[in-house]
Amino acid sequence: MFNRILVAIDNSVQSQQVLDEAVSLAKVTDGHLMLLHVLSPFDEQYTDPLFLQPTILYPQLQPNNSKYANDWENLKNKRLEWLRSLGEEVSKLGVETEFSQNIGEPSQMICDMARNWEADVIVIGRRGRRGISELLLGSVSNYVLHHAPCSVLTVQGIIDHPDETPSTAKVQATSRS
Repeated sequence: MFNRILVAIDNSVQSQQVLDEAVSLAKVTDGHLMLLHVLSPFDEQYTDPLFLQPTILYPQLQPNNSKYANDWENLKNKRLEWLRSLGEEVSKLGVETEFSQNIGEPSQMICDMARNWEADVIVIGRRGRRGISELLLGSVSNYVLHHAPCSVLTVQGIIDHPDETPSTAKVQATSRS
């Protein structure tokens, strides 16, 4: 049974759908949730490209990186607070919940956390990228499906390609008690 449920969430609109599905699963199985958010310094939404190059591994190589380092710290704190508030909301629904924010490559971090935390299932969103988009941007869910040490439940989000209609691409969110 799915008692230890790892929920991989990011700061996208789809994360609420992923969280709702995980909470529903936890209620049915009397499961325990681990909310995981992975910050990646290589994701363009997180920091300035000039900060990425040598400063991640060797911060001393760029003397004027304090602004970006400060922005990075602020982002980490903001996302950690967001994660904490999600955990509190889920706990109020009667589901035992903990959370973790890690830094690194999301695909590998999700699989590593599932292995280390001994998850029974990973609940993760899928944006539906294909072709060049998937090649260039990667697919976290695809990697997790192929490398996870446990079962994986993917929640389909809004698609990124025009050959499918939105009605076939959305997970219908329903309120659950």
